[in-house]
Amino acid sequence: MVWSLVKVLVFVALIAALTIGAAALVHSGSALTLVFQGYEIRLGPLQALIAGLLLVGLVWLALRLLGLAVASLRFLLGDETALSRRFVRNRERKGYDALADGLMALASGEARTALNKIGRAERFLQRPHLTNLLAAQAAEMAGDTSRATEAYKRLLTDDRTRFVGIRGILKQKLAEGDKTTALKLAEKAHALKPRHEEMQDTLLQLQAQAGDWKGARLTLEAKRRVGALPRDVHRRRDAVLALQQARVMAEGGNATAAAEAARAANRASPDLVPAAAMAAKGFIAAGNPRQAARVVRKAWEAQPHPELAAAFAAIVPDETPQERLRRFRFLTDIRPTDTETRLLLAELNIAAEDFAAARRALGDLPDSHPTQRVLTLMAAIERGQGAEDAVVRGWLTRALTAPRGAQWVCDKCNTPHAAWAPVCESCGGVDTLSWREPPHSAAPATGAEMLPLIVGRPAETAAEAARAASVEEAEVVEDGAPQKAGSGGAD
Repeated sequence: MVWSLVKVLVFVALIAALTIGAAALVHSGSALTLVFQGYEIRLGPLQALIAGLLLVGLVWLALRLLGLAVASLRFLLGDETALSRRFVRNRERKGYDALADGLMALASGEARTALNKIGRAERFLQRPHLTNLLAAQAAEMAGDTSRATEAYKRLLTDDRTRFVGIRGILKQKLAEGDKTTALKLAEKAHALKPRHEEMQDTLLQLQAQAGDWKGARLTLEAKRRVGALPRDVHRRRDAVLALQQARVMAEGGNATAAAEAARAANRASPDLVPAAAMAAKGFIAAGNPRQAARVVRKAWEAQPHPELAAAFAAIVPDETPQERLRRFRFLTDIRPTDTETRLLLAELNIAAEDFAAARRALGDLPDSHPTQRVLTLMAAIERGQGAEDAVVRGWLTRALTAPRGAQWVCDKCNTPHAAWAPVCESCGGVDTLSWREPPHSAAPATGAEMLPLIVGRPAETAAEAARAASVEEAEVVEDGAPQKAGSGGAD
């Protein structure tokens, strides 16, 4: 607004200066005398000025005509492109000037100005592969999605710009949430440029979100072949996708193929907890408990986890609590100071009704790391040792508001998940979930991580018993009456 006012004022001042100057020349009384071969021409000041301007114009026109005459002579002498080159140079000069102005406007954030300049450049240059892309970007900046889409579609007609056009429409579809169309576009773009890393990542993410695990594994392999993915990272992510394929097979009733796929995933990444647990269950179903124990042990060495403990318990589902406590030394002796090991020992001892040993297993965890699971175990221990109901209710009340503890958390967006998944439900990241504590408090636990073994019961009923324990806790707080606490083996 201010700049427009300044330009208007400058224009008015220039016109006023020219008017004053012309009036001064008219009233000066001086004259210009030209003598040529006996002829004398007298011009007044204003007439001399006009004659000078006309002379400059005539010289410019003469030079243009001379250039045209030279080009015509070359054409007559056999240079068939002499005339066309002359006119093309003029058009190109104007077109590139407009294009440069459009680029500057685009970089300055002046979307509408950029669109006008780029339209002018397109008229002069007639090079749509150059101007359509800039027109699409300017239209997107201006918020004109329909015009941007038209520009991207025009890019599809040229082999040189087809990939850019597909990529532009793909981004628009992703912004609209149309992932089905986006997946098809990503597949076409990947076919045009298989080595394009950004498109590989986009295609992989869309395939994983769509449940196309076979296609995702092929894309992952393509990333490895072009060197865009280290071999160890590829092995890990391929194991994640293979595990999900195994789950789909199991849901479809193909238990044999699912077990084999789970074993392949476990071989590729032995520290992948869900793969180890599923592979162990497959070995148990096949009557090979020793191999199941080996699989669980190797994964436990990398990271103790309740799901691994549940799988190990399922190897011998009908043993007594004392027998289970002895058998579990196969795992608990590996990393005895780990928090998960200490919690596991506490649960096993509660089931065996050795509450003093359970308290020793927990150690200082109720004070140093008071999670829901730790405090619930303490309530079970107190109940087993005959503590007053008020003491038991105190532990359970603390458990209701305590941090949940370790769980599956996305490393990209820090979103907690109730169960492991190959793709984050929040940000869509592939293989981003790790077993750790989230940076903020989470909702109360309701799954198998609360007293996961429920020792002395089949592992399949763990989640059921955990839900029962949660209901009992709520009843204790609401009614104030003595209730059961802890695992099924604690009473």
